[in-house]
Amino acid sequence: MLNKAAADRKADGGQPDGRAASVLSAQTLPDSFPSVDALEDFMTTPSQSLIDDLAAIDGDILILGVGGKMGPTLAGLAKRAAPDKRVIGVARFSESDLQHKLEAWGVETLRCDLLDRAAVAKLPRIRNVVFMAGRKFGETGTLDLTWAMNVLVPAHVAEIFTSSRIVVLSTGNVYPFVEIRHQGATEDVAPAPPAGEYANSCIGRERMFEYFSRQHGTPGRIIRLNYAIDMRYGVLHDIGRKVRDGKPIELATGHVNVIWQGDANAQILRALRYCTSPTSALNVSGPETISVRAVAEAFGRRFNKQPDFVGEEAAVGWLSNTGEAARLFGYPLVPLNRMIEWVADWIERDQPTLNKPTQYESRSGRFTANRPAADGRP
Repeated sequence: MLNKAAADRKADGGQPDGRAASVLSAQTLPDSFPSVDALEDFMTTPSQSLIDDLAAIDGDILILGVGGKMGPTLAGLAKRAAPDKRVIGVARFSESDLQHKLEAWGVETLRCDLLDRAAVAKLPRIRNVVFMAGRKFGETGTLDLTWAMNVLVPAHVAEIFTSSRIVVLSTGNVYPFVEIRHQGATEDVAPAPPAGEYANSCIGRERMFEYFSRQHGTPGRIIRLNYAIDMRYGVLHDIGRKVRDGKPIELATGHVNVIWQGDANAQILRALRYCTSPTSALNVSGPETISVRAVAEAFGRRFNKQPDFVGEEAAVGWLSNTGEAARLFGYPLVPLNRMIEWVADWIERDQPTLNKPTQYESRSGRFTANRPAADGRP
């Protein structure tokens, strides 16, 4: 049942959950985060650009697959940026605490198994849809479920929500490996992953939304994301933990793109204003091609430890060019050095972790299970 109680509550400060209204800028970046609550409060603080872009679009916002790593803070960010819009999060909600948290933030919630087409057809037809459902980790064990989540569910949604704008979360893994010296793959590079059923199933996801967009004129954007960063998980967290714990760092995947999760969430939401018909791809990540070796050495200086490197950097890798996103949205607000400082501080204080390694090192395209299957994007 749709829970509207939290959405109907209004409290001092202009936010449904009582948090004071504030606007994020490059001048408001903290030195560190004392707690998970402080971290999530910061990640759900909107920029003026996000507020303006959501104000410029009509209708409410439906987030399908809100239960993943990025979904909760994206939903909270959307509600704080557009408090007069309904923001509805859809998932199976196997974790009841998450549902309660979202409702406390003013986000309405709906339980739904997105594999059930009849259940998807009963969802409210909301003007703006952010599709975040999918499956990555555990791909080697139950490939049929990976393909069902990444291809069948998109077909259900794309066929049913033909009157909505649909922003779809995809992955930079759909690209072929590119030269690390050439600034990454642009959106004009044809998808052709070097290996792995996960990446190929993600191409299937994109093709379903492309097909129904052409059939019905559905406007949309397909967000090819490379590595969002949170204090509790992400490539920087993985590297920092290995340096601190004296574990080897494999260098074959020696270069990556990363972006602060709050910046990634903001760009995903802002893409609702920049949908195209037919739908089209948009790379989202940080502007730099980042050296894994250099990042590990930065953590080593912070922790007074020498990183243990294994192997050498390959000449090619999964890298994206984010020039088009920079043209639309400007550069991310949180720079790489600040992210490294935040992650190092978080690790030094042994703050909570999600225990969900990104497995960024994998060049085979295969990702083993490190958590139960979820209804949000792994």
